[in-house]
Amino acid sequence: MTERGLETVVTPIAASDGAGVRLKRSIATRTLDHLDPFFLFDHFGSENANDYIAGFPMHPHRGIETITYMLDGSVAHRDSIGNSGVIGAGDVQWMTAGSGILHEEMPKVGPRRLDGFQIWVNLPAKLKMTRPRYQDVPAARIPEVARPGGARVRVVAGEVDGVAGAVKDIFAGPTYLDVALPAGKTFEQPVPRGHTALLYVFEGEVTVGGAQAGRAAQAVGAPRLAVLRDGEVVRVHAGAAPARFLLLSAQPLNEPYARYGPFVMNTEEEIEQALHELRAGTFIKP
Repeated sequence: MTERGLETVVTPIAASDGAGVRLKRSIATRTLDHLDPFFLFDHFGSENANDYIAGFPMHPHRGIETITYMLDGSVAHRDSIGNSGVIGAGDVQWMTAGSGILHEEMPKVGPRRLDGFQIWVNLPAKLKMTRPRYQDVPAARIPEVARPGGARVRVVAGEVDGVAGAVKDIFAGPTYLDVALPAGKTFEQPVPRGHTALLYVFEGEVTVGGAQAGRAAQAVGAPRLAVLRDGEVVRVHAGAAPARFLLLSAQPLNEPYARYGPFVMNTEEEIEQALHELRAGTFIKP
């Protein structure tokens, strides 16, 4: 199978979002606007509560799915379709905004640091105005696959070695893996040709590719986002220390898009319509 090498490596930029939450942003920047169908990649986390306590007060979304994956700490949430609760370490919140939803995410101060990720996945035009949906998946329901070489893989979505991820019936159909790789070990995972694939290293350092003749392996250290070339398999090797990374992939939509703040639609007219409905109080559909 053709190995996926590195297309480029992105260094996250310091950003502030919500009511003043400090975070590291890799997608939705001047350097990298999007990687179809991924339209946002944020890594939030700090031991200083002042960096996150203001949170993300009630705000709208339309046309996308948002995925919040917690490594540590906890976040209280509620939305306009009646969902509410608290997600903690290892939990996932997978929200299909569809035609429109209002929600808030407010980090809680605790004895541990806050650490996690939020990703936006675009919806195809035919599903932009679908009914909003919400999946709250506790850590205990996310399967973990232990590979013979020592790699441990939390399967949030997709499939690893015949084990299906916890989040199912997702419109965009992405793969979302959290991989812990011991020092000196290698992790391999097939990814369909033509799919967008990216790897975010948040602990340690890995090399990507290098098994094919004439290609040298390239190092990616935390925190960095690696955009992968096309191919059929991802091969990652940890160096002298353990490493941990997210591996994400999905089929690109190859559709026109228009983005404005929390909305991702196909045309500017659809963005203007969303803003009009928000002002008129008709944004949330019955």
